[in-house]
Amino acid sequence: MPKTALITGASSGLGAEFARQLAATGADLVLVARDRAALDAVAAKVRARYGVAVEVLPADLLKRRHLAKVIARLSEPERPIELLVNNAGFGLPLDFAANDIEDEVRHLHLHVEVPMRLSHAALAQMLPRGRGRIINVASVAGFIPRATYGACKGWLISFSRWANDRYAAQGVTTTAVCPGYTHTNFHERMGLARGKEGVPAWMWLDARTVVAEGLRDAAHGKGVSVPSLRYRALIALTRLVPASVAIRFGERGR
Repeated sequence: MPKTALITGASSGLGAEFARQLAATGADLVLVARDRAALDAVAAKVRARYGVAVEVLPADLLKRRHLAKVIARLSEPERPIELLVNNAGFGLPLDFAANDIEDEVRHLHLHVEVPMRLSHAALAQMLPRGRGRIINVASVAGFIPRATYGACKGWLISFSRWANDRYAAQGVTTTAVCPGYTHTNFHERMGLARGKEGVPAWMWLDARTVVAEGLRDAAHGKGVSVPSLRYRALIALTRLVPASVAIRFGERGR
């Protein structure tokens, strides 16, 4: 396992779960998110339970100056980052035409430009060392037409698959972890209480399982990880049905 991992979107949800599970292996952490108080709370719990070093790096990744701080941390050769987890993100309502276009642009930047820039910075340090891992938290939505969220995650999956094929032989793997609906605070931030998302109970995953399977697949050098057999089956099914049916399926939930 890596000696030091940098995780974006680490103050809650999958990011905090990545922090806990990586710390359990003995990895030191650099935690990145906008909310300093929430980061400090996660860091304190991880330090107390696992005894690892945890660095807190508050940053709004949509602000160039803040993003530059994270890139600078990734670029420090004397304090190498051996695993980058690109997890930061947010969701929007599915009606693109009704959404504020500036919200859509910010959404695009955070889900595409930010992980691209951070991956570029990480590769610049990992490739000369001949080792490293990048995990990009994508989504099953990347395989299914689902407004701009699906489009952004589709880009991330394609990029991760290519980067893994291109750089794995040089010791650096890239894995797109693609969960389905997962119980975190992601939907709550969109104003949806648990149980009110319009998604059947059987489609929900547990964050602990998603992260454990994603880390396992990344350790095995897979370019794409889809946690849970049910979602792997659904992805296979959507490839067989007409596009109109896949689009309707993608409209489930918000």
